This record gives sequence, C-alpha cells and structure tokens, in this order.
Amino acid sequence: MPSLAAPAAVVLSRDEWSATAADHAARADALTAAHRERAARAERHPVEDFLFTYYSYKPGILRRWHPGIGVVLEDADDRAGWRWYRADGSGARVDAAAFRTEKGALFRGTVNLLRATLDRPAQFGCFGLHEWAMAYRIDEVRHAVPLRLGRDGTDAVVEAHDLRCTHFDAFRFFTPEAAPRNREPLTRDGQAAREQPGCLHAGMDLYKWVLKLGPLVPGALLLEAFELARDIRTLDMEASPYDLAAWGYAPVRIETAEGKAQYVARQRELSARGQRLRRAVVDAATRED
Repeated sequence: MPSLAAPAAVVLSRDEWSATAADHAARADALTAAHRERAARAERHPVEDFLFTYYSYKPGILRRWHPGIGVVLEDADDRAGWRWYRADGSGARVDAAAFRTEKGALFRGTVNLLRATLDRPAQFGCFGLHEWAMAYRIDEVRHAVPLRLGRDGTDAVVEAHDLRCTHFDAFRFFTPEAAPRNREPLTRDGQAAREQPGCLHAGMDLYKWVLKLGPLVPGALLLEAFELARDIRTLDMEASPYDLAAWGYAPVRIETAEGKAQYVARQRELSARGQRLRRAVVDAATRED
C-alpha cells in the first residue's frame, strides 16, 4: 500500500535561497524595466502597460520570491514573520494550512476554476474578435490608437463573423450592440462552466491567479505566468482592430484566411503553454505540506 505521508521538505541554506531570491528579483526587474522607465516619463504604451493597469498590480510585486510549499529556508528569521509563513526548526517555511484557512473561498474557487479549464477541450474559432466587439458601433474606442480598417470596416468585420467568446471578463466589455451577437450570453456565475484553455484571456489570467494564490506558488511560476501574459497580450493586440504600426507591431489580419491561420497557430502554442503552467500551478498550490 503506498504511503500517505507528506513528501519530505526540501531544505535550502541561507546562501542558496538568498541567491535564488536575488536572481528572481533581478529577472523581475528586467521584465518590468521598460514599463518603469515609461512611467517615470509619464508615457503610456498601448500593449505593454496593459498588464499593470488591467490587473492593477504594481511591478514591485513580481520581485517578491516565494519558495512554495514544502521548502524550509534555513536562517530565515525574517521570513518567519512574513504573513502565511511559520518558523520551522532553524528556519521558516510557507504555512499553507493558514493560507487555505484564511483564504478558503478564494483558494477553492481559484483551484476549481483552473482544474475545470484544464479538463475542458480547447476551442480555437474565436479569432480574437473580442477586441473588435469592444469597438463595434461606438465612436470612442477603448484605446487611443487609430482603427486599422476605420469605423465602418471594423463594424463590417464583426458583422461578417460569428462571435464565440467564452471569457466573461472579455465579454463584459462588448459594446451593447455587440453583446447580443455573441454565440451565448456570459455571466460571472457561469465562468467556471465556460472557461476553456484555447481562450487567450484565460491564459493571460493565470498571472492574476498565481498572484492570488500568493506564497503557495513558487516564484519561478509567477514570472512564467507574467511572461505568458505578456506574449498573449501581444497577439491579442496584433489581432485587434487597432493600427499599431507606429509602435512596431505588424497586424495579424484575422479578417483574411491567411490571418486566421496565423492567429490560430499562435493561439495553439500559447494555449499549450498555458495548460502546462496551469497544471504546475494547481500541483504547487495543492501540494501536501
């Protein structure tokens, strides 16, 4: 009969975990450098700044390294005083039980959503039309960037396609005229029943979910989630109705057969990355302590 005992803890010396934490912070700084430099000049970027405005997390949050569950940090009295950590012999470790107790509803809801998405087949027929639906038949669009096909051309693309959005947090920004055109209405309560791994926004949201799971998830997965979200945002805007040539982005012309094929190929690659990360996050957050 297999043992039901929790796996033995990994023990990191002060030198080991300090070096890992420093490397993590340096990598985080590199990932956010351009955004921080623009912010100091009061400049905005229509693609790269989105992750810091839509999710409302400051760049500094990426610098905080956590070892994850089941890792003892030696000579870490300072860590023992952090929220959701506890002293452990000569060191400190993440207190998973305390986090799960205090954040019970959030923990369960997040893990259940991630598991439901993992188990659902991916859909690849949306072609990123959510951004188009957010600009449909309105005079003032969400981004201060010109429309690549103009007002009438943008509307015509929406009207020529079947809207198949499955992500509530994209659907809720559809214009009043676009929302009824979606294949089905979406609600917050139905999110866990509709989220699917082909959705770019479901993959981008992994960054948010990792942050919400806090110290339960190792720092390496946080930075991986941010990099995935950044890459997803890039495709999201390249396939959008906006003309981003001035910012160095070539359009993915989803209004053409060639553009659709290009979009789906990249969507599949991002979806596969998302599923691997989603599985790693669930495994990390539910690990026995």
